[in-house]
Amino acid sequence: MKKLIFLTASVAAIAVLPSAGIAASIVNNDPETRTIVVTDGGNQQELSLAAGETVDFCQNGCFVSLQGERQSLLGMEAVEIKDGRMRVR
Repeated sequence: MKKLIFLTASVAAIAVLPSAGIAASIVNNDPETRTIVVTDGGNQQELSLAAGETVDFCQNGCFVSLQGERQSLLGMEAVEIKDGRMRVR
């Protein structure tokens, strides 16, 4: 019985922990601020990245747009902005 209680408590604890480290990241390697549009579940949000800034976003998949260029992400990619364009790595 103690093992069942411990197992149940362990599963419950894992279920409420945030999924750390599972998100796309984007880095702006341009010398100026760039603004991307993130579409997640039909909701759009603008995200401005200063020169050299890195941001984690898009945990469950999304679309990301920059100056008319659109990429589909699963939520684990690394994206780089360079020369005004996105590159998915």
